[in-house]
Amino acid sequence: MDQQRYDDLKLGERGVMLSIIAYLALSVIKLAIGYFAHSEALRADGLNNTTDIIASIAVLIGLKIAQKPADFNHPYGHWKAETVSSMVASFIMIAVGLQVSYSAVVNVFRGGQSSPDMIAAWTGIFCAIVMYGVYRYNKSLACKINSQSVMAAAKDNLSDAWVSIGTAVGIIGSQFQLPWLDPVAALIVGILICKTGWGIFREASHQLTDGFDEEEMKSYRETIQNTQGVKGIKDIKARKYGNNTVVDVVILVNSTLDITSAHNISTNVEKNLAAKHHVYDVHVHVEPN
Repeated sequence: MDQQRYDDLKLGERGVMLSIIAYLALSVIKLAIGYFAHSEALRADGLNNTTDIIASIAVLIGLKIAQKPADFNHPYGHWKAETVSSMVASFIMIAVGLQVSYSAVVNVFRGGQSSPDMIAAWTGIFCAIVMYGVYRYNKSLACKINSQSVMAAAKDNLSDAWVSIGTAVGIIGSQFQLPWLDPVAALIVGILICKTGWGIFREASHQLTDGFDEEEMKSYRETIQNTQGVKGIKDIKARKYGNNTVVDVVILVNSTLDITSAHNISTNVEKNLAAKHHVYDVHVHVEPN
């Protein structure tokens, strides 16, 4: 089980590396063309991609650390390094998003903007198509290896594609004697950067404080209740170690059962949760009823 999880993390690195390469190339293109075409929106989109590079590197580092086996200081392994790296990435994204938004607001009120060249709009459309392709790849990979971090990267890829579309729309709109639409589009990009960063922070902090989805917990309860020999559930808790779910449950069994029979029931509970919900580890405590 552990080796398969480690192999999945290794495979997940491919998707993150693809994102880094795409963001690196597109940020250079956007910043350069945004500068020469005088487009605040395209420059903001380019800055967005630079934060995505840093965020993706943070996730990549987290994936590599998470692959380290358990040791004396980390008896449960290093799985949570992936979640910590996501939180670091969220701080970076929010900081840059605020800076982009501030610059856009200053430019809106300063006035005197000229409409950017249409090459900036075509650049935005091209970059949106590229990022949508990266999104499709990472989404497929995330589903294959059941990785929340790679799926989060895929969602970020998709949001970046929409940001580039929004950038292109703002630039095109500025051609119709409305040059202020370009910095307004930059402001929207800044807000979207902050929104994405906040979403990543909220999810990471939820996991690090041992928060857990109630709907998933309900499905675990149903699986345990349907296990032959289980008369009831006295208590159940679950938490995340990176992408791995750990469940602690106290089940009630017939008080007349011998130790071996009770143990077999608890083993079946563990197997059912692993098979149906891909639960990484289950701690079952048995009490008579």
